[in-house]
Amino acid sequence: MDTGTVAKHKAKQASNDVKPWIRGLARMGYAAKGVVYLIIGILALQAAFGPGGKTTDSKGAFATIAGKPFGEALLWVLIVGLIGYSVWKGLQGIKDPDHYGNDTKGILIRIGFVGAGIIHLFLAYNAVSIITRAGSSSSGSKQSMSAKLLGQPFGQWIIGFLGLCLIGFGIYQVIRGYKKSFMKQLKQYEMHDQEEWWGKRAGQIGLAARGVVFTMMGVFFIQTAITANPDKTKGLDGALSELAQQPYGAILLGLVAIGFIAYGIFMFVKGKNRRMQIS
Repeated sequence: MDTGTVAKHKAKQASNDVKPWIRGLARMGYAAKGVVYLIIGILALQAAFGPGGKTTDSKGAFATIAGKPFGEALLWVLIVGLIGYSVWKGLQGIKDPDHYGNDTKGILIRIGFVGAGIIHLFLAYNAVSIITRAGSSSSGSKQSMSAKLLGQPFGQWIIGFLGLCLIGFGIYQVIRGYKKSFMKQLKQYEMHDQEEWWGKRAGQIGLAARGVVFTMMGVFFIQTAITANPDKTKGLDGALSELAQQPYGAILLGLVAIGFIAYGIFMFVKGKNRRMQIS
């Protein structure tokens, strides 16, 4: 794109960009999310093809970081980033900068953004709990949550609904990756050709891997709802472990691990190039 066109795009953006401190926190958030997925992917890849790895989730990634030199300091940086990401997701849901609109589909997507913001606040809390040594195992906490829900009126229906939501989200991720619609959110006119190419491929591979795992998690939730057995509930770490136990499990786990690494890289690209405007 020529220099004049780029200048026009920048001038148009300047009038409705989010405040610099929000933009900075959001970019930190994308980077923090990228670090978490890189660690989960690397550990899963080691578990698939070599010693020293494990299937884990965000809490396991936080624990891994905390065990390294200066790990707790890095965790505090990630906590700030995750809080910033939560603020940005909340703005996406309330201010609708991507113009999803107020129809049924748009409202559902925007509610999903707010939900993602809440989830990442909990991730930040989990990171704090690791630092304060108050963390518990993720799988156990999910099964405990399922057991509590099963003891409530309509608890099985609620868990089943959550399972359907996870499956729907997983399918949505795969479709986004296939259609490359995620690229519309990036300032492609400011990206170098190689950066755009690698960002596009990393996004496609990463979203496909996330879609597969979230769909699996949804199936586990539905199994919990049908059997009323909380042990059927599995989070991210359980889904990866289940993959490893299938025929050709090492290959399957390795492919998903590569996908998670790709998604981590994509988060860095997205953090650098995401459009952040409130019109």
